[in-house]
Amino acid sequence: MTHPFKSKFTLKNALLLIDIQEKIISPINNKDSIIKNIQKLLGAYQILDENIFVSEQNPLKLGKTIPKLIPKVGFTKIQKMDFSLATSQVLFEELHNKKISNLIISGFETHICIQQSVLEFLTKGYEVLIVSDAMGSRNNLDHEIALQRMLHKGAIITTTESIIFEICKTSDRKEFKEIKNIIKN
Repeated sequence: MTHPFKSKFTLKNALLLIDIQEKIISPINNKDSIIKNIQKLLGAYQILDENIFVSEQNPLKLGKTIPKLIPKVGFTKIQKMDFSLATSQVLFEELHNKKISNLIISGFETHICIQQSVLEFLTKGYEVLIVSDAMGSRNNLDHEIALQRMLHKGAIITTTESIIFEICKTSDRKEFKEIKNIIKN
């Protein structure tokens, strides 16, 4: 398996924030820490990259995205009824048009919408990075088993801080000071 950010071709990344809605996260274990990690990931990603997708599962019943987790820069919002985001034609058209090959995924719930999306993205040939500390489930066992299953099927597991530094690549970047401040806070 090749490293997700190294190739003879320039690989493009997209950040997928799956179902970060108030009614979905209210029963999630460790939700405050997860939300903080999603905020860090989103903040850094907005500085370093540009392809952000936000999904909402059945927003009429489950509400909208948590306001503090809505990107400040351009993003694509996808409303869905299927658990898997990988069934969205709108998403695949944008991924194809922008030549995106790597998907960085966080959100809720690990064992339902995230797992179904990741497994389908993998079968479609995408490199998938799951940010384990920026996702969660109501039950820790469901979260852990879903991480193992996705990893077994070919997803790459990472953490918020690790993926931020991996995308940043060097401390020589002009944006590094901003990134460092996001990590510290």
